[in-house]
Amino acid sequence: MDGVAQPEFAEPIPYQNQYQGQFGEFTITPSDRRGVVIYRAGLMAAALCFAAGAILALWQGENPTVQMALTLLYTGFSLGLGVSLLMIHIYMVTLHRALQAFWLVGSLAALAVGHFYPEPFALTVYQHPVTILGVGFTFAALTGIFFKEAFCFNRLETKLLTPTVPLLLLSHWLGWLPLGVEQGLLAVWAALFIVFAIRKVIQPIPPDIGDKSVFEYLQNLKAANLKAAKV
Repeated sequence: MDGVAQPEFAEPIPYQNQYQGQFGEFTITPSDRRGVVIYRAGLMAAALCFAAGAILALWQGENPTVQMALTLLYTGFSLGLGVSLLMIHIYMVTLHRALQAFWLVGSLAALAVGHFYPEPFALTVYQHPVTILGVGFTFAALTGIFFKEAFCFNRLETKLLTPTVPLLLLSHWLGWLPLGVEQGLLAVWAALFIVFAIRKVIQPIPPDIGDKSVFEYLQNLKAANLKAAKV
């Protein structure tokens, strides 16, 4: 992504996993592959927790036991997203760090909401839309992943999710849409999130690693700039 061409990922040289990148050859290691697997596992965990939470909220959202369960599911969603943001490959380091910072701010806000309000977490966010100003940072980080995947892989579901997430959150905060429309958007979000996670599982691993020659080039460029600044 970030305007850098993806490598072709032709068949690698046997036993070497070497690929031709924009700035030279690079090797995909077992560690690289493990990182992608962890990234996708985090996405799947987040998607499953979110989808389960959406189903429960739409089905029996007024049930106190369900409301308590939603807190646990949100925790699983947030942790899965955090793991994915740790392992995701993004060429722009500043963008990567920004998404991680968004997740951290949203997580801290969720902890504050959970401890300072007497109601269960999900009910608090629903009844007090102003809490979205804090918790929403987590979903801004999620939207960043959707945007990255849409840009890099041209996936339809992420193209739809990228506007759907902020639309639902902003509309609830500002009271723009009736409850039925919000529920419909939530169902669409949950379904597309599951589709996205499943498609990531079956996607070949090398494209998620990206062009490692670009990462090396950017690191060398940064080192050269730092060295020049000290002269």
